[in-house]
Amino acid sequence: MAVDKAPAKAWRVVFAGTAINLCLGVLYAWSVWKKSLVVPVNKATGLPMLELVGTPNPAFPGWEYISNSMAATPFSLCVIIFAIMMIPGGRIQDKLGPKVGAITGGLFLALGCILAGISKSYAGLVIGFGIMGGIGMGIGYAAPTPAALKWFGPHQRGLVAGLVVSGYGGAALYISPLARLLINTTGLTGSFVLLGLWFGLVCIIAGALLAWPEPGYVPPAPPPEKAAAMAKASTAIDWNLSEALKTWQIYALIFLFMGTTQSGLLIIANAATILKKAAKGSEFLVANAWILASYGGLVNACGRIGTGKYSDIIGRDNAYTLNCLVSAACLFVLPWIIASQSLVLLFIAVFIAYWQYGGGLALMPSYTADFFGTKNLGVNYSIVFLGWGLGFWTTKLGGWIEDITGSLTYAFWIAAVILIISVLLSRVTKRPMHVTE
Repeated sequence: MAVDKAPAKAWRVVFAGTAINLCLGVLYAWSVWKKSLVVPVNKATGLPMLELVGTPNPAFPGWEYISNSMAATPFSLCVIIFAIMMIPGGRIQDKLGPKVGAITGGLFLALGCILAGISKSYAGLVIGFGIMGGIGMGIGYAAPTPAALKWFGPHQRGLVAGLVVSGYGGAALYISPLARLLINTTGLTGSFVLLGLWFGLVCIIAGALLAWPEPGYVPPAPPPEKAAAMAKASTAIDWNLSEALKTWQIYALIFLFMGTTQSGLLIIANAATILKKAAKGSEFLVANAWILASYGGLVNACGRIGTGKYSDIIGRDNAYTLNCLVSAACLFVLPWIIASQSLVLLFIAVFIAYWQYGGGLALMPSYTADFFGTKNLGVNYSIVFLGWGLGFWTTKLGGWIEDITGSLTYAFWIAAVILIISVLLSRVTKRPMHVTE
């Protein structure tokens, strides 16, 4: 049955998906934990005191110091497992429905955070946060967006995808200060355990609200003035995975996702450290470096909604180009901004970097639905999402560069070049034509 506008149940699915992602987005608060885990910096040389790695951390009894490179491993491992587990997560969504995936993923994440806390060890961080957290995020994240997009037409895909995934980006807005508060009051162990319990509860409740449209449901059509353009940019045919994998466009989308992701993850993983270096003149900001992570979370969330909305108006390609080129320019000058200790310029540059990164996570599911339809969107998007996982390499590279040079300058410049290459590819990537068209 065709409808003139999406029913109330459709919007309930959207906002339940947002709530789930508000839990799964704990990844973006990693820099707050990293700050408490890594070795201090030698004030005379400006380099990390790597000789302290493996020695007791006096601020947190039972925990030991780790290096920046070591701290990047749980984060990077979580990212790549997240991306890999999107594939079975997508199949679960397509075959069993969104409730199963959302609740299963939430429970994996909850147990992983609890394990990371009670283990008080680097191995526990790797297994709990890195592996179990990545499994939970992958299975859980695969459920809400495809379920929500089934209720809406192509002229609203960007906005709807942006709203659902805004929860993942916006999670840092509350998790970062909450994690810092819990670290200060209950220690590292308490912060992991209490947040894990919260995540499990929310994902069970919100996951139960996710649903597909009834059989025969037809999403609202675009207005007449947009119908022709939407028909050209968006397929009316539901491609299965084997068909999609035979097109070069799906591999182009993977690369585009990697491009928009790698620069954002580099900033996100090091947000607290960047603010600490740029705010040496402000004791308050040095002591509260979580502020930049929370600010970034707000921008990340807004960037998903904003980019999704204007991609519905100006087109996915133009939105991708605009976001990535401006972000590349900021990455080239970010080392100078940090050295200048200009907090105004720093917050502007981080605004652009987070907006671009968040926007990519709204654009890519919309691109995938436009290119390959919504029926098999769970598994088709899970393949495209591998590009997000491939973006993890700059965080590891950044950790190595920072351990050796004491700064992230070269990592910023490499990330900017990758963004420019991605823009060039986006300009030639158009939706494939199905054999039946």
